[in-house]
Amino acid sequence: MTDAGAGGTTRRAAATGEATGYSSRHPAEELALPAAPSRHSVAAAFTRHRLGVAGLGLVVAIALFSYVGPLLYHANELSVNILATNAAPGAGRPLGTDANGFDILGRLMLGGQASLELGLAVALAATTLGSLWGAISGMAGGLLDAAMMRLVDMLISVPAIFVLIFLATVLRPTIWVLIVALSLMSWPAAARLVRGETLSLRAREFVEAARVSGGSRPHNIFRHILPNAFDTILVNATFQAADAIIVLAALSFLGFGLPPPAVSWGGMLSQGSAYLLDGYWWEVYPVLALLVLTVLAFNFVGEGLRDSLDVRLRGE
Repeated sequence: MTDAGAGGTTRRAAATGEATGYSSRHPAEELALPAAPSRHSVAAAFTRHRLGVAGLGLVVAIALFSYVGPLLYHANELSVNILATNAAPGAGRPLGTDANGFDILGRLMLGGQASLELGLAVALAATTLGSLWGAISGMAGGLLDAAMMRLVDMLISVPAIFVLIFLATVLRPTIWVLIVALSLMSWPAAARLVRGETLSLRAREFVEAARVSGGSRPHNIFRHILPNAFDTILVNATFQAADAIIVLAALSFLGFGLPPPAVSWGGMLSQGSAYLLDGYWWEVYPVLALLVLTVLAFNFVGEGLRDSLDVRLRGE
């Protein structure tokens, strides 16, 4: 057969396949989702989101302040200096000192390290566990789904702050203990969110095609469900980080946070509030402002990602 004849045969076969609806491609490929937004389009949409860009800039600035700052600004944060207690801001001490003579600016940097590390670790652990739980529950359906979600409902109904205070009284509250405790109390929210996405995705044609063609449930979860729910998972992770930072500050303020010599913003607030009426404003307002800015920054990033990843909100 000549090349021209072979080409004609190939074109006729392709035309016949299109006309009859048959194709040599895998059924799951035939029924794929519409093309996901490209990274370029998402990045361009995010750069147009002013709050998202401002939030990302704040997160980067706070990270540099917390980790690069101590390399440039040296302050004694280990030994008490009684002669410099409650010193007002001045030369050599831009934000003054606290009741133990510790430099406020230096402690803000150390407290930022603890807050960022705990917030990001909890966001990663809680989002991972919750995403797997929600995807498995949504794909399983039936009695297993009901049992798994009742456990989620039960954990959500328990006030997290009380459980964390109880654990802090029983266990020594190290950074790892707090990360594990906060993650175990935070994952149900992610599980419920991802389960809702899974219930929507599992009814789509491409998932049905993958199942009919022999794809196992774990394969469908990791190949189709989680990748297509990644946008929702990513946005939820940013809000989880903000929530973890707030909870750490609340625990430290109540006296159940990281023990000395570890530094936390909540502990600084708790100590400084006792001297606020005496006029030592520098022990409260700087750390309060930094805490609020950090939480707002993560929330702004989450809103920016949500609006950038959602085609409807991008206006495309």
